[in-house]
Amino acid sequence: MSVVDPVMPDLLESEVEADLRSTVRTLLEKRASPAEVLRRTESDEPVDRALWAALIEVGITGLAVPEKLGGAGASWREAAVVGEELGRALAPVPYLGHSMAVAALLAVGDEDLLPELAAGERTATLAVSFSTMPGSASVGTTSVADARTADVLLVPAGTGASAELIAVEASTATITPVISLDMTRPLADIDIDASGGGRVVARGQAACAAVDHALRIGAMLLAAEQVGIADRVLEMTVAYLKERRQFGRIIGSYQVLKHRCADLWVALTQARAVARYAAVCAATDADDLSVAIALAKAHCGPAALRTAEEGVQLHGGIGFTWEHPAHLYLKRAAADAIALGSADRHKATLATLVDIPGPG
Repeated sequence: MSVVDPVMPDLLESEVEADLRSTVRTLLEKRASPAEVLRRTESDEPVDRALWAALIEVGITGLAVPEKLGGAGASWREAAVVGEELGRALAPVPYLGHSMAVAALLAVGDEDLLPELAAGERTATLAVSFSTMPGSASVGTTSVADARTADVLLVPAGTGASAELIAVEASTATITPVISLDMTRPLADIDIDASGGGRVVARGQAACAAVDHALRIGAMLLAAEQVGIADRVLEMTVAYLKERRQFGRIIGSYQVLKHRCADLWVALTQARAVARYAAVCAATDADDLSVAIALAKAHCGPAALRTAEEGVQLHGGIGFTWEHPAHLYLKRAAADAIALGSADRHKATLATLVDIPGPG
């Protein structure tokens, strides 16, 4: 693949994006406090359906959907802003899976289901294993994200010319919860009943391309979420270091701790830049999208995981307690690091895309 000459787009946040971020953050601060998120992980309802309904009223489910199909007529760039804020709060809502389903339907031009999904009248998810990375030949239906609250499952079936993308009513499928490291995003195995019917929304190459596009959009949104995780953890950590005293001194006054936080800030800033570039490429369907997605996933996952790990350590003893949210961020960061392709797999993809020869 040839490398596209970079023409750097405007990565600065627009006024509309800033307003959207403020609205979503304010809502999450009221409805998804760390204590509430922790409490929900210990309940039988890990997904906050009331919060999801409140976010639907804000319009997050139809941001990238054209107005003629009931959406907001915005783009994936605005959707990434929401993803980042949901990551900051570890909000237990099915936004990622729903957005991937919307992306698949947009790719095939489906007009039957999209209006309902854009309006939030129904919730859907792309029924593929959460570890599947864009471009994978095999997707599977084990450990699927956001399946437990979905009304509709978009199920890929077959390969090549016989491939199909089928919209299946979730009520006709067997959805079995599986244990996940990240308690704020439940996973489930899906067993589709062949006699349960379903509507074929795409066949052949169109179906394969739609699934691949949905995985790319999911990876882009996941990178934004990872930026949100790192941002919130660093914010909490710096606040703690500025108030915690030992031996009569604010511990944040020690140079070694300042340097560790500064290193995390640099990594976060770099992650935000590549994640935003991926969002812009997704919004404009740019030729550089594949490179931008691989770069974002290769960088944002390790940045979020490192920040979460350091956040636990820099909080000292309290960071290891169940009541403190540090462990929730660490678990989300660790789970996200292998979701939709690990950093190493995306680095290998990136090397191929930019024609960097491998060893040997």
